[in-house]
Order: sequence, then structure tokens, then C-alpha cells
Amino acid sequence: MAGEINEGSVPAYYREVYEAICCRTDERVQVEVFQRLLQRTDLSKAVLGQIAEHVESTDGFLSKLSLYKALALIALAQQGKQPSPKLLENCIQELPKPQLGEPRDLGTLRMQPVQDDVLTVSQTLDKLLARDTVQVELIPEKKGLFLKHVEYQVTSQRYKISVYRRYSDFDVFHEVLLQRFAYRVVPALPPKRMLKGVLTSVSEREFIEGRRRALCRFINLVARHPFFSEDELIKTFLTFSGSDVQTKLRDSYKKTGDEFMTNRIATLAKEYLPADIQAQFSTSRELIRNIHNSFHKLRDRAEKIAERSKENATDLLMFGRELSTLGSDTSSLPSLASSQSTWGTLRQSLKSLSVEFAVLSDKSAQQGRREEDDVVEKLNLFLDLLQSYRDLCERHEKGVLHEHQRALHKYGMMKRQMMSATVQPKEQASVEQLESRIVQQENAIQTMELRNYFSLFCLHQETQLIFTYLPITSHILGAFVNSQVQGHREMGEVWNELQPKLGCLFGGNNGLKPPI
Repeated sequence: MAGEINEGSVPAYYREVYEAICCRTDERVQVEVFQRLLQRTDLSKAVLGQIAEHVESTDGFLSKLSLYKALALIALAQQGKQPSPKLLENCIQELPKPQLGEPRDLGTLRMQPVQDDVLTVSQTLDKLLARDTVQVELIPEKKGLFLKHVEYQVTSQRYKISVYRRYSDFDVFHEVLLQRFAYRVVPALPPKRMLKGVLTSVSEREFIEGRRRALCRFINLVARHPFFSEDELIKTFLTFSGSDVQTKLRDSYKKTGDEFMTNRIATLAKEYLPADIQAQFSTSRELIRNIHNSFHKLRDRAEKIAERSKENATDLLMFGRELSTLGSDTSSLPSLASSQSTWGTLRQSLKSLSVEFAVLSDKSAQQGRREEDDVVEKLNLFLDLLQSYRDLCERHEKGVLHEHQRALHKYGMMKRQMMSATVQPKEQASVEQLESRIVQQENAIQTMELRNYFSLFCLHQETQLIFTYLPITSHILGAFVNSQVQGHREMGEVWNELQPKLGCLFGGNNGLKPPI
């Protein structure tokens, strides 16, 4: 193709510039670095824009030949000519040299950070919570061809749309999300069914409701994640209303691949990691483990408080019913008691008190629901995130690190075989095959090393995410205090209304006898 450049035709200066500014772990040049290079030319913005239009980039990077083409266009522009690829046809055998200074001085362009601080997650809890709120509601049970199944209505506040999803849709979404973002915190899904053979007092209805709550927490954590929320997978799950969302999700992942393949920082992660990254990781992991344990205990206590409110509601209702039973007793009093006892009058009045106790029971039940919805659920949300962080740490250690160690061990065995082949001559074909395998293994090890550093990079960011979520503690405490204030106020109002009625029944002292 006219105007194309091949590596053999470029001046040595082009190669020196490339070596000075290319990525240390990649054969390409970052667009940001190229932009800084353009700023050194003193060309007008209009001319720089024309040069940039003729230079191709992919995923934020320029190839080596694209850089060479850009250098030739810069040189033409500096000579006062139009920076057009067509002009390169006339000088393809002798490309002009751009005026950019000494190549060794250009290395500072590469050493500057791509952005202010790519390692830091600049988010607040309020910003994360504002990204989206997703409702997951159970819709009436439907019967399939063979078995009945549960379906959910998933409504995204951000996209202002409702879609219908089954548990299997969530399952596939979780699967591809974990493949796409293997180095990020991906919350676990609740179990599909109750475990058989396990003694439990949970009814099927309670299990389905608990699963709905867990799915709601899962999708909200995902939709608010700073690196998930803009991904096509999440948008597809929350908005696609076609008949086969599972195929759509899998196809979407196949087109993009995992985050290592698409993140422009992936191959440069090592450059941004602090020198004491392993020590920071160990310290943070231990701290988060302790936080997890404490929040687990807080959640258990909050569950007991909510359960006691529900039990109190049941006790108050039964107390009122027993009063009503007493009041409904029409048995006549014996003659020996009828003359002096006021029981007959009191008995008729007790029946009306069951209404107030039913109201008290309802208020106590509402209190239990508030404690469950506002306090326990927030604690469970944070616990889900903390558990997913612990799962991520295990994936890092048992996945990337373990595979890297296995690859190094395999490489060592190959090298020993190669040394043995040089001492004991073998057929040339087998030696060449072994050499090829060694080269392939070296490439695999290099890729694994890059993935290991990117895994640490992501782990560092996910650790920041955990600490960003920590202020949710104030949200939880605020919800707890508010639920207690509201509950006690509402029940106090009913008790206060009941007290005058007791005065009518039992006299001025409201049934309270003075101490003997």
C-alpha cells in the first residue's frame, strides 16, 4: 500500500526514539506518551491534529510502525510541508529525520505517569451508592414444561428499565463476570436450592425470600463497582430484554476477553506498584479479616434483635387473645363469689383490650421488619463485599501465583532436558522441537509474570474499595438508632392510649395497687 513504512527502511534515529519511549513490558507506545512527544515539536495544534488523524492506535497504544509513520509526518511538518501519507511515497527510501532532541532525553516521557495516579481509586461511598440502585422483586411463580420456577423483576434506577431474570440468568452472569474480572472482587451468589440432608428450620418461602435478598445485594454491589459499572456485561444484564440473555452475555464476553486483555495499564502494572506492595497487602488483608469477623458478630446480634421484635409481636398478639378468651367466658360465677367479686364486670371489659394488644403486636412486627431491612441487610451487604475480598485473595494465591510457580518448574525441567541433549547428542528434529517448547514456555512465563503484577495491581485497588465502603458503618448505626427511636415512639403512643382505659377498668390507680 502506498505510503506504508517497513522497519528496514527507517533511519536509526527512528529506532532510537522508539526504544526510548516504548513500554518496558510491551512492544507498543502508549498514546499518552505519543501525545507528550508531539508537544515537543512546537508545531501548531492544527498540524498536530492532522498528524494524529493519520496515525492509527488500538486500545490506547501505537504499534512500532505507526510510531515510525508519525515520526516521518512530524519531520515533513517541521519542514513546512503538509503532513500527509501521500508525501511519504516520494521519500519512502530516505525518510526525513524529525527534530525531537536526543533520544536518551525522551525516556522521561515514558517515565511520567499515564495519569495522575492510576493506582488510586478516587471514590467516596456516596458516589458509589449513587451509581445505581437495583431492585430485585419476586414475581408470581410460573410453571415450566416440567418444573415450576421462580422469576425476578430486576429494575435499574440508572437505566430506568425493568427486565425479567431467572436464577440461571444470574448464574451465567456471575460466571462470565468472574471470567472477565478474575482479579476483582466478584460477590458470590446464594445457593440455588436448600441443601438436602441439612437440618434447618427455614421454610421454602423463607429460603426463596432470603435468596431474593442475596441476589439484590449481589447485583447492587456489581452495579456500583467502579470498574464493573461501565462494562458491557453489566449493561446487558440490566437492560437486555430479548429471549436468551445467557447467550448474549457469553457472546459479549467472547468479544472482549478478560480485563488483562483490555486494560491499557495491564502490561505496565509493575511500574505503578509500590516497592512494599507485598507488605501492604499482608497488613491490609489481616486488618480486613478482623473487620470481617467483627461485622459478622454485629450481623448475628442484629439478627437476634430483629428476631426478638418478631417474637415480641407474636407474644403481644397471643397475650391479647388470651385476654379476649377470658372476656369471652360466659360461665356463671358461683354464689359464694358473686356477692363480693367484681370479676364479672372485669371479665366483660377484658375482651376489648385485645384490640390494643393487636395494634402493639403490629407495631412490634413493623419494628422487626425495619431492623431486618434497614440494619441486617446493610450489614449483609458489607459482609458480602468483605467475603468476596477474602475469596479474591485466595484466587490470587492459589491461581496466578500457583500457575506461575508451576510454569517456572516446567521451564526448569525443559532447560535440564536441553542441557542433557547438548551432552548426549540427539536427533536435530527433537532438539529443535525442545528449543521451540522452551521459547513457548518463556513466553508463557512472561505473560504469567505480567498477569501476576496486574493481579497485585487490581488487588491493591480492591483493597481501597473495601476501605471506601467502611463508612457504611455510620449508615448502619444511623438506621439502627432510627429504627429503635421510631419503634419505641410508636409503641409508647399505643401504651399511653391504653393507660386511661385501664383507669376506667380498675379505678384511678390503673390497676396498680400500692405496695403492701
